[in-house]
Amino acid sequence: MKMTERISVTPEAAKIIRQLREEHGELMFHQSGGCCDGSQPMCFEKGEFKVGANDVYLGDIEGCGFFMGSDQFDYWRHTQLNIDITPGRGSSFSLEIPLGLRFIIRSRLFTDEETKNLQPVISGEEYLELQHL
Repeated sequence: MKMTERISVTPEAAKIIRQLREEHGELMFHQSGGCCDGSQPMCFEKGEFKVGANDVYLGDIEGCGFFMGSDQFDYWRHTQLNIDITPGRGSSFSLEIPLGLRFIIRSRLFTDEETKNLQPVISGEEYLELQHL
């Protein structure tokens, strides 16, 4: 039985992620529950943002770990998150900003069948232990 992924990426966003990886090396994503730019996914060089017990690991997109603050995850736990890219400049430190772009999340509710097969989440600390980081 195939597990339901919690996070996915559009082809357009995947292209930008690959471009950023070529320029910056390994990457990671984080989304907090804060206001303003904290409500959009942020792309960092891997290890540039410290994840911990208050974060959850949702999966990988284009080989990049995606983390979310656990408080924010409580609101999004019943939805599949699809990372997309849009023109516009956020006022953050996310790596796509100099390109005149920003990552955004589009979401949809899981079906009952998908909910039964959801990929489990682990804490940011557990993820780091598994990766030996």
